[in-house]
Amino acid sequence: MSRQVRIGILGTARITPLALLTPAKENDEVVVAAVAARDVSRARAFAAKHGIARVHDSYDSLVADPDLDAVYNPLPISLHGRWTRAALAADKHVLCEKPFTANAAEAREIAELAAKSDRAVMEAFHYPYHPLALRIEQIIASGELGKLTRVEANLCLPLPKFSDIRYNYSLAGGATMETGCYAVHMVRTFGGSTPEVVSAQAKLRDSQIDRAMTAEVRFADGHTGRVRCSMWSTELLRISARVVGDLGELRVVNPVLPQSFHRVTVRSADGKRVERFPRRTSYAYQLDAFAAAVLRGEPVKTSPQDAVENMTVIDAIYRAAGLPLRKPT
Repeated sequence: MSRQVRIGILGTARITPLALLTPAKENDEVVVAAVAARDVSRARAFAAKHGIARVHDSYDSLVADPDLDAVYNPLPISLHGRWTRAALAADKHVLCEKPFTANAAEAREIAELAAKSDRAVMEAFHYPYHPLALRIEQIIASGELGKLTRVEANLCLPLPKFSDIRYNYSLAGGATMETGCYAVHMVRTFGGSTPEVVSAQAKLRDSQIDRAMTAEVRFADGHTGRVRCSMWSTELLRISARVVGDLGELRVVNPVLPQSFHRVTVRSADGKRVERFPRRTSYAYQLDAFAAAVLRGEPVKTSPQDAVENMTVIDAIYRAAGLPLRKPT
């Protein structure tokens, strides 16, 4: 392999410039070399706008391209597993947008395939790679907060366009998939393990799609937690987390995109303090980690096995709320 990771993009998703193209410009180890779309004219226009050298007329053609090392998969959620599987079969490394798959069973299947390969496969949860999230984990591990008693995470965003694919059940849509996957991941990360779901209540867009969800969870060590998410509810915007121990409490505003704004407040026996972090984007740190995994075999925090754990909680939330699990296509 060359000293650079040559990445091809599946589709022309809106997240791609923010998640990949912009951070790639500052990363000497990454080259975005190709793009494919179902409509080749869209791929050509996207390539021209973003300076991408090569255009493929199908996803199959891009995945098979021998001049590519890796595939970025930002397709609709129901297609994540299918095309990650195809990329692995073509001996490509994969950076797959969250959530990793449509459900936990599919995540386990992909994780098994990844484990049998020598390819780097990474779920694109970007926030854990930012110094803010790493510092929160450090504070918790230090014992400053004492024994954990409660962990909460919220990701509520206004997405009022109900024709959006994120409200489409056939594409594995729903609030718990779109925004809740972050809240679940934060509760797991800051809570220290994967909890069991005690209860869940959904606000519905229709009989299959949740526009908002609240779930209570319990960890094996005895502490409890809450996941709250929405795409459309009375709580239009809330991105935060709270970690409570018997010796102190930590609150963070915007742990997901701290480059936009953030505030970390810690109260403990040492007093109260506010901590600040770099404005470099979480996506840039994520791309650093992906390149390091591909080029030097370094481990990633958001591995396929981690994705299995996250999807297991998401499935349990849907079951507890009386909603069907999402399905791949």
